Amino acid sequence: MLIFKSIDDLQAYIKPFAQDGKKVGFVPTMGALHKGHISLIKASQKENAVTVCSIFVNPTQFNNPSDLEKYPRTTDKDIEKLHNNCCDVLFLPEVTEMYPDGQALEKKYDLGFTETVLEGASRPGHFQGVAQIVDKLLEIVKPDNLYMGQKDYQQIAIIHRLLELKQSHIRLITVPTMREQDGLAMSSRNKRLTEPQRNVAGVIYQCLVSIQSKQGFQPFSVIKKECEEILSKKGFKVDYVALADARTLEPLSDYATDKQMVALIAAFIGEVRLIDNLVLENN
Repeated sequence: MLIFKSIDDLQAYIKPFAQDGKKVGFVPTMGALHKGHISLIKASQKENAVTVCSIFVNPTQFNNPSDLEKYPRTTDKDIEKLHNNCCDVLFLPEVTEMYPDGQALEKKYDLGFTETVLEGASRPGHFQGVAQIVDKLLEIVKPDNLYMGQKDYQQIAIIHRLLELKQSHIRLITVPTMREQDGLAMSSRNKRLTEPQRNVAGVIYQCLVSIQSKQGFQPFSVIKKECEEILSKKGFKVDYVALADARTLEPLSDYATDKQMVALIAAFIGEVRLIDNLVLENN
C-alpha cells in the first residue's frame, strides 16, 4: 500500500489510471477504522482498478471543540488494517494540507431542506463542514466511484445533493451498515464507550427493530414514546427518535403506506453521541 501526505504526490500517482480508462474507487474516512470501513474498501476493490482511502479528521464539521479533541485517532492501527486488506492507496494529509488558508468555511453550499432536520438541527453547520471536505477530497482524488456506509444515512443524502450541485458523474454507492453481535452499528465513536455503556448500547438497534416490527399495529407516536422511555431507562439522553421519508428525510408523524420510510435515532450515552437508522420494509 502506498501512503501519500501531499495532494500533488497523490494526484501524480492517480492520474495515469484515469488516462488509461481505469476506474478509481474512493473511501473517505476519519480513521479509527473498523470492519464497516473495511467493507467499503472491499466493495471498491470489486469494481475499480485502484482503491484510495483517505484518513482525515475534518475540524470544520465538529460543532463541539471537545468532541474534535476526543475523536479517536489510531493511525498506526488503521494503516495496518488497510495494508492487511490490500488497500492500494492511503491519503493521509495534515490539516494544513487540506486547509492552507485556515479552517474557516470557504463557501456556503445550498444543501436544501435535508441540512435543517435531524442531525442538521442538532449540529448546526455540521453538514456545511462535511460538504466542504468531501468537495475538496473529490476534487483531489477525482474518483469514478465513491463508497459510504449507510450508518451515516443523512450524510449520504447530503453528498447526493453535493454531487447534484456539482453536476458530477461520480457514482455514490451506499454500503449496508456493519453491526456487532448485539446489533450496535459499528462506529469509530464506539471506542470511547466504557464497558457498562457498551453493554447497553445495542438497545438503540433494538428500538429501530421495534419501530419496524410494530408498523401497522400501533401509531408511531406510541412506539416513539416507548423507545424514548427504554433508552432513558438505560441511561441515554435521547436527541431524537424519528420516522422520515427515506428519499427526502421529510419527517413523518406516522407510518405511510405510499412511500419508503427510514427510522432514525440519535442519543447520548455519557459524552458519546451515537446514531443509527433502519430503512423500513413495507408490510
